[in-house]
Amino acid sequence: MRGDRGVPLSARLDQFFAGLPEAARGRLPATPTGLIAFRLVADDAPPSTWFVTLADGRARVDRHGHDPDCVVETRPETLERLVAGVDHIVAMLFRGVVSVEGDLSLFLVFRRLLPAPADSTASEPAAGISPSAERDGIGRQDTTGIFYGNMFMISTRSGDVETEPATPLGLFFFDTRFLSTWRLSVDSERLTELSIDDVRSFESKFALAPGQPTHYVNATTSVLRHRWLGEAFEEEVTLFNYGAEPARYTVRLDVGADFAEVQEIRDGVRRPREVTTTIDDSSLRLHYRRGTLHRETAVCASEPARVDGRGFTFTVSLDPHETWTVRLRVLTLVRDLHRRDLRERLRSSTHRSRAEAGREIDGIVAAVPGLRADHGPLSEAYRRGVRDLAALYYQGLNFLDRLPATGLPWSMTLLGRESLVSSLQALPFLPHRAVSTLRILALSQGARIDPFRGEQPGRILQESRYGESAAFADTPDAADFSAADTTPLFVILLDEYERWTGDAELVRRYEFEVRAAIAWLDDYADPVGDGYVWSTRRQRRTGPVNESWRSSVQSICFRDGRLATFPQAICEIQGYAYDARLRAARMARLFWDDPAYADRLERAAAALRERFDRDFWLPERGCYALALQSDGQRVDALASNVGHLLWSGIVAPERAERLVGHLLGPALFSGWGVRTLASTEGQFNPLGHHTGAIWPADNSLIVWGLRRYGFRQEAARIALALLEAGQHFQGALPPYFAGYDRAVTRVPVPHHFTDSPYAPSAGAPLLLLRALLGLEPHDDHLAVDAGVPEEMGQIELLDIRGRWGYADALGRGRPFR
Repeated sequence: MRGDRGVPLSARLDQFFAGLPEAARGRLPATPTGLIAFRLVADDAPPSTWFVTLADGRARVDRHGHDPDCVVETRPETLERLVAGVDHIVAMLFRGVVSVEGDLSLFLVFRRLLPAPADSTASEPAAGISPSAERDGIGRQDTTGIFYGNMFMISTRSGDVETEPATPLGLFFFDTRFLSTWRLSVDSERLTELSIDDVRSFESKFALAPGQPTHYVNATTSVLRHRWLGEAFEEEVTLFNYGAEPARYTVRLDVGADFAEVQEIRDGVRRPREVTTTIDDSSLRLHYRRGTLHRETAVCASEPARVDGRGFTFTVSLDPHETWTVRLRVLTLVRDLHRRDLRERLRSSTHRSRAEAGREIDGIVAAVPGLRADHGPLSEAYRRGVRDLAALYYQGLNFLDRLPATGLPWSMTLLGRESLVSSLQALPFLPHRAVSTLRILALSQGARIDPFRGEQPGRILQESRYGESAAFADTPDAADFSAADTTPLFVILLDEYERWTGDAELVRRYEFEVRAAIAWLDDYADPVGDGYVWSTRRQRRTGPVNESWRSSVQSICFRDGRLATFPQAICEIQGYAYDARLRAARMARLFWDDPAYADRLERAAAALRERFDRDFWLPERGCYALALQSDGQRVDALASNVGHLLWSGIVAPERAERLVGHLLGPALFSGWGVRTLASTEGQFNPLGHHTGAIWPADNSLIVWGLRRYGFRQEAARIALALLEAGQHFQGALPPYFAGYDRAVTRVPVPHHFTDSPYAPSAGAPLLLLRALLGLEPHDDHLAVDAGVPEEMGQIELLDIRGRWGYADALGRGRPFR
């Protein structure tokens, strides 16, 4: 067998493995450690096995070994594609061309030993993707959902799923819709909601009656649907006959799966897929295959039924006041090259029962600091935020620990920026979220130079998805690094975590990753060569985007509405880079015994602050530019980004008051919060996600920045407005809502179908609470400097955990002077 370059494939792989000890120098972190066995299986030769030991930043290679921690089985030509840089580990796994048993994190660390140049663009593009139908009129208020890990079910309020491709209803798992039809009827009549009990985040109950609402005043038949998520989706359907006579019913469950990806539904596109069905042992199986990829939905019932390719029909006879129950079970299967479900062989895939999951969430919630507050909206937002963040995790295939999820339905996966921000927001309350976030982002840190994914050595991941597009590299979603802010935020979170917890060991463990992140800021992040972090233009199915949290292209604009050219040095990212260097300097001096490195970082941060003030300040507007173009032109729109500059500390003290005047002025502050773009700007639209809408997470960082610069009254004003807005969303702030003036709409105007819950919005009330109480760690004690407005009354936060042990904080509402 020969490769493309004329050298026998086996010889090229032998050379690769033989060179690993030398290649590992300076490229491996100290942890994790373990033994990987690579088992290469060819049609025309016996299996060949290589053993690679990773320990203490070094690699050792052998042809013999025992008890490996991770076994990787694939074909030689598949491994050659990985080594050559034309494939990616996660994409290979989900395409079913590699099988991994044991600790997958070791295989992911092994990535760092691969040659740096890469281009993993799809070699076989997907079949034509076309615009889908317009999204129908179903909104968040018309639906109900449950979630467990990154499996979730969203249905109408009767419990049914009957959807067109652009409707975000169904059973989803790993970014794929495994049920697009789940419709229950009795004697050909649809069911109508009587009540819904949202028992837990993963469990709900529906009380229903057949027919239209006007018919069930004297109804003698009713139905209870009880559903829950765990390893599978399960639903119990109970039929009640309250009549005086025996009754015979035909109960029908229509079932279908389109295997659409959640991103396709979000973006309003569709891809043709051929779904096949098989019927065996009274179960219905729906299959989708593309090459080696195999997705399967398996549905079975506990009671006898007539099964056809479209569902189940039950014939039920009930005496008066008798009941009948059927349990339905749906498995979502992701097959590997041996046709096993991927989760069967990975140690990382440890499942919890429904009772265990409930106890775990209850335990997390019970351990947070206790809040006593006179202000009802604060109490409700705190309770909802803590519970949502406790539930927003999933058991990924690529790590031993649970991974932070972001939101339902569009973001039930790992998003780097959103996980970092929500971890920062929740640090005083849920410190383990920071640990989980840091672990997976350190593990997946960039190691190659792959333009398709935006991967560069030291860069921190932004997105990791598991759907078909990711598997076949139709999109870079398996490992997408196209964010310019995740890398400095990673450094900021690690330092802030240590300041709160005193966990010096974690700082020492991630020294390698922090140094790589700082090196990325110094090198790859600055293609212009002027010391700034630059955002490049990335192409998506829906059009071009930039690499900031305000990713839509129109969000980086001039005052007159013109769009900025690429690349762009976006202002708040420079603030993050400034803060990251100072924090890395602190860690280097205190924990890594490298004062020279600390001195260099502090000098670089000081130079950046001076240069930033010179290049970004707009004296005629009294604010910093939103961005710079590569030609040096200042992008002069007024946006909420300037509030992040206060949080980072890059703002010259004499400039702060003018920035605060803008943030609380009528152009940016709507009465419910700070808009993403001022109403005076040419691109302003109160419904625009990044050109006028209000993002609670954005506002929470602004509030934190205001407190940092001593503007406690202004911080309290924004915090109070957001909490009052939350009352109109049942205490659960959405990702964003419209930026209309409060005096005009009287209530905050929601967007059509946003994530709910959404981790950075769930974390926003927690950061607001920290800011209101003025909580700051100082060495081994907690400083409290409350700035509570009079109308909020008294706030007590009890048993705040940290390096000091436990502490309490009290804030009494007082008039500001």
